Amino acid sequence: MAFLHPWACVLVSCISVSLVGEFNLSDLYPPLWNESPGQFSDYRVENGKHIIDPWVYPERMGMYKILVNKTASYFEKFAPDNEQNILWGLPLQHGWQYTTGRLVDPSGRTDCGYETGDHLCISVDSWWADMNYFLSALPFLGAVDSGIMGISSDQVTLSPPPKDQTKFCLDVSSCQSSFPQTMSKWNTFYKHLQLTSSSFDDLLKYLWDAHTSSLKDVYKVFEDRLEYYSEPEADFGRDWCVALDYLATSRFPTTFIRVSEFQKALPPRVLVSGDKAPFISNFTALQNTVLLGLNLLHKVDSATGFLLHVSYAFTGSGISNVAVNLKTFLYQVAL
Repeated sequence: MAFLHPWACVLVSCISVSLVGEFNLSDLYPPLWNESPGQFSDYRVENGKHIIDPWVYPERMGMYKILVNKTASYFEKFAPDNEQNILWGLPLQHGWQYTTGRLVDPSGRTDCGYETGDHLCISVDSWWADMNYFLSALPFLGAVDSGIMGISSDQVTLSPPPKDQTKFCLDVSSCQSSFPQTMSKWNTFYKHLQLTSSSFDDLLKYLWDAHTSSLKDVYKVFEDRLEYYSEPEADFGRDWCVALDYLATSRFPTTFIRVSEFQKALPPRVLVSGDKAPFISNFTALQNTVLLGLNLLHKVDSATGFLLHVSYAFTGSGISNVAVNLKTFLYQVAL
């Protein structure tokens, strides 16, 4: 593992960027943020239940919008204007997926998600969309169950996708039944969110615990979806899942500006055959370097089991030098 440290330092020197100037948060909102539902009454109601279709982009984004709005008061002690709400990472990532074309039907069998077709459609055949489903449904329904959303657990249900319905939970009850440990982790996060004694770092820990658990529950379920993509894009999807584990270990702060800046380093479109970092001509130098770095990180992790050792280092009484170097590396990427 000793060779990771100098490699990471070289990578950091290439990809460090800094926040410059003042930001108008409204300029950085995800696509169609203002047009998306912002309260439960914006969704249709049937038999006393709010019906949300998470396979339509504005409706899924609306789930995030309600979640961020309903939790805003708990983050007032950290900064004004809800900027330090660590749930911002969820809608911002979903917006990046939409902007970069990662929510469209990768099989090409339908026009779902395409500009020439149903451009607001989210395809159930998209690996990114399916993985993201569980980072929208579980945190959203977990918040409903916690009571902070202001409605009871039996007052909201999600519409099923056009196929593979049994792979998705649709309400609080079915998600608790299918993913009891992960729903418990989201419940723990919201419980600590409501405690005035919880620190920012405490909340990051519980958020990342729930976040990574949400993905690990379903990674194998939807792994076959990666077959629809080019080899570079499929590899990037796998690399990204490994990188998230490292971000979780470092407790990267998923606040509005930090995530907005971080996403500038991510691929701006779906990768195609022939794309090879760091030689992708229509990517920035930063995007090329980060794409290459994520792939190398995955390879090192697979060869050494590095993350396991880092996790032990973080949970011990002291933090090893290699763990400190990793945490510094991840922060530098997003600064």
